Amino acid sequence: MAKSMPVSPLAPAEFPALPVIAGVRFASAAAGVKYQGRTDVMLAVMDPGTSVAGVFTRSATRSAPVLDCQAKLGGATDLGAAILVNSGNSNAFTGHYGQTSVAEITSAVANLTGMPQERVFTASTGVIGEPLKHERIIAKLEELNGALTAEGMPGAAKAIMTTDTFPKGATTSVEIGGQTVKIAGIAKGSGMIAPDMATMLVYIFTDAIYEQGALQALLSGQTDTSFNCITVDSDTSTSDSLMLCATGASGVDATGNADFAAALERVMLDLAHQVVRDGEGATKFVEIQVTGAASDADAKVHGMAIANSPLVKTALAGEDPNWGRIVMAIGKSGAKADRDLLSISFGDVLVAEKGWVSPTYKEELGAAEMKKAEITIKVDLGLGAGASTVWTCDLTHQYITINADYRS
Repeated sequence: MAKSMPVSPLAPAEFPALPVIAGVRFASAAAGVKYQGRTDVMLAVMDPGTSVAGVFTRSATRSAPVLDCQAKLGGATDLGAAILVNSGNSNAFTGHYGQTSVAEITSAVANLTGMPQERVFTASTGVIGEPLKHERIIAKLEELNGALTAEGMPGAAKAIMTTDTFPKGATTSVEIGGQTVKIAGIAKGSGMIAPDMATMLVYIFTDAIYEQGALQALLSGQTDTSFNCITVDSDTSTSDSLMLCATGASGVDATGNADFAAALERVMLDLAHQVVRDGEGATKFVEIQVTGAASDADAKVHGMAIANSPLVKTALAGEDPNWGRIVMAIGKSGAKADRDLLSISFGDVLVAEKGWVSPTYKEELGAAEMKKAEITIKVDLGLGAGASTVWTCDLTHQYITINADYRS
């Protein structure tokens, strides 16, 4: 069995009550991919008419499942679709064997469900560089297919966990033309989290009708302001996969609808924030607001430089209001900055302005902000209208403990 870890102190009070999304069914099982007696594989099967969009890691060493999914996006929506995910092994850096595993799994799922193989998507998460024992997964497909249920999303959320300390789910609904459209999603992610799709698996489902090309554009755009704005440790995975499936079962066409886009954004941000809250060893959830930059792109560069700095993150862990480390991170980011125009605040406490400590600042005020479980750092560059918000967590001894023997 895997080592059990205490639930993150930043975890939500409870897992949300996810609604049934008409047109999709789920099942989960214990296949023994890495550990015995642990739920580690999930299957989702969607009805014909489902549009599928996806965003994946751009890592040069991305896994065989990622490459296969990327090749299959944009297929005919008059066919159904299936997603199979395993935890415990990432099927990454496994050469031709990895491709064989994907082919064997997708073929078996297609044969069992009657789904075309080109509409079967897979993902794997876990240890890199070890051959995936795909025969263990295939041996569970009959069980999974027989257990498919519309109420099975919570079980699927647990099946995709690795070092996560809690399953992650989010949901909302939106009224379009007097009818209700539902959106619900699950995610896994805890370590190896950085933009370029941040290290995670995310699956979001809606019963809306949504044209595939427009759905892809919507997902790609919203990823840049959600999952690509979080970081735990600056490391990008080989296996990042985010998929959005619109079953169309509600009969409501949401293509291009602004209210639907806003609802989807809420779900994506909720899941992204939960990943940060479950950052390996995290005790602080940190929002970094950067304004006054020369451009939005520069603002994000500055924000991520602060969020990824080990010195900033360890200061947060030690509850030390060391604003000099933020100045350091801004200076090294490579984006435009002017020391004498810079201001920094912890929460509503103005710490530094015009290149110097604020005359109103008192160390005890900054220290009080650092003791909070949720911290906001505000930076204004004084250069323009560029702005960006990113999210991170602190870096504690527990992060080292978790990752020093991850493969065991």
